Amino acid sequence: MVTVPRVVIAAPASGHGKTTVATGLLAAFAKRGVPVAPFKVGPDYIDPGYHALAAGRPGRNLDPVLVGEELIAPLFAHGSAGAEIAIIEGVMGLYDGRTGAGETGSTAQVARLLEAPVILVVDAAAQGRSIAALVHGFRSFGNVRMAGVILNRVGSDRHEAILREACEEVGTPVLGALRRADAVAAPSRHLGLVPAAERAAEAQESVNALAALVAASVDLDEVAAIARSAAPLYADAWDPAAASPVAGRPVVALAGGPAFSFSYAETPELLSGAGAEVVIVDPLRDEALPAGTRALVVGGGFPEVYASELSANESLRKSVSSLGASGGPIVAECAGLLWLCRSLDDAPMCGILDAEAAMTPTLTLGYRDAVALSDSPLAPAGTRVTGHEFHRTTVHPRSGVLLSPAGGAAWAWRGADPEGFATPSLHASYLHLHWAGHRGFAERLVAAAAG
Repeated sequence: MVTVPRVVIAAPASGHGKTTVATGLLAAFAKRGVPVAPFKVGPDYIDPGYHALAAGRPGRNLDPVLVGEELIAPLFAHGSAGAEIAIIEGVMGLYDGRTGAGETGSTAQVARLLEAPVILVVDAAAQGRSIAALVHGFRSFGNVRMAGVILNRVGSDRHEAILREACEEVGTPVLGALRRADAVAAPSRHLGLVPAAERAAEAQESVNALAALVAASVDLDEVAAIARSAAPLYADAWDPAAASPVAGRPVVALAGGPAFSFSYAETPELLSGAGAEVVIVDPLRDEALPAGTRALVVGGGFPEVYASELSANESLRKSVSSLGASGGPIVAECAGLLWLCRSLDDAPMCGILDAEAAMTPTLTLGYRDAVALSDSPLAPAGTRVTGHEFHRTTVHPRSGVLLSPAGGAAWAWRGADPEGFATPSLHASYLHLHWAGHRGFAERLVAAAAG
């Protein structure tokens, strides 16, 4: 049974200030000495980076589309162990989920699965009494328990009074009001906020400012009381340990650092649980793979931003190429796929794939139901998954095939050409996957590394 107090921070739509409030709450509670666990609904990698800075523990994702709704409570139990309160930031609008799938993947679904109360963050900059209709509508629609509202971008004392009076008309308490002049924003670029890993010092300053802002503007004691009102959750904590971990602790290098900051917290836990010794390699800094590396995992990130630096690290590129040439298992997704190509925007990369990558103005975004077309160190052919695609780049094979003649496409999904590259020792694709929903991925990779 899980009794960790918990609350979901939601909004009518994107852009209302969920991340500001959630990160500020995490940091404010942490500065009070309260152990706090951070979560983000959906496939987002960037917000959890700021959550981790605020809470001092890994930011984790809760995505029913990627892992299945049956794992949401166990993953929450795992990630909230030892915490006295959990803050769960929603995705998009409260009831927005996977297109065409009702509430699936929505903040409302996760709130229901966790039996957690919801606090609605509303950008009130251009609203007066009409906020009552908005709040009443969100509280009446669906099956979540809305416990209160936090007002964002309030203009003045008079504006705040009007908003509070309107919310009182519909019986919804106002838990705090953030002024327009108090906005604390992180810089953005082509895929959203700049990750915290790329601006560590400035990001910490932003988080500290958010802590002060929220502590001064929001009733933290009332938020904590709402979190304590969550009913007990009957679930066993998810366990990353494999039933039969591989012996010998083969070294699996996991790319990290500013260029490759997109990785779910459970990935290294699963690799370790399967028997691997997981060592982080920073392609912007490290000149070789860690000693004894038997396999490499490269997640997502922004290699296009660091193309010149990645290209200049010729020693590491050769080290990766040598691992691939020797048959060492390599798994790469999205940004990792780009790094394995011959070039990215004409800058030389690792050259494992006979392909060239380039930026494009077109955003490719969405969940994908896919089937593996070829055996790889990640999955056997025929494996069915749901992943997420999110990029503004393209990859063009120079010869139409891999350097290895044993290569084939990684995935197929409806309405698209076969995607990615796969061989018995390589898997490289645009598809982001949450390995907690497919624990066999880590076990298969570590077994290949030990073989």
